[in-house]
Amino acid sequence: MMRELINKNRVNFLIVIAFALFTALSYITGYTTGEEIFREQFSLFFVDMILFLPLLFILIGLGDVWIKRERVEKHIGENSGIKGTLLVLLLSMAQAGPLYGAFPVSYLLWKKGASIRNIFIYIGAFSTIKIPMLTFEIGFLGWKFSLLRNLFSLPIIILIAIVMERLLKNRSFEVKKG
Repeated sequence: MMRELINKNRVNFLIVIAFALFTALSYITGYTTGEEIFREQFSLFFVDMILFLPLLFILIGLGDVWIKRERVEKHIGENSGIKGTLLVLLLSMAQAGPLYGAFPVSYLLWKKGASIRNIFIYIGAFSTIKIPMLTFEIGFLGWKFSLLRNLFSLPIIILIAIVMERLLKNRSFEVKKG
């Protein structure tokens, strides 16, 4: 069982070992760039994930139990049209957090019957037009820049989602177990 796991994830294990060796050698040799990568990038990201992901997965679990499939299908499913697009945009804009937090939510929406188009719109909007991010952008770059960027980004996000829906419409996305 363990050997199977190692064989299946050999490349991932090699990357982790290489990173650990690089970090150890950086500290031994005094290579400050390697030390900074570990201390200021990896450590902060790791702590952020450890604090953020458990709460996110609890919320996803609650959403899985509390949110009815029929409601999701009705509002953001295949036949939801523009109303579904607007709802997904509002959902994604209202959320805060890093992009890796959008993927479990996307999976929950897909599992509950959201259309592929709306899932891609959700991910695209989550990554580019979140309200918390917009406040910083307006503060640093001004409202004109922010407005123009969003006016250009939004149609592109929707176009990409439509293309992805057409490319993936007849595919089965079953989760493999084991």
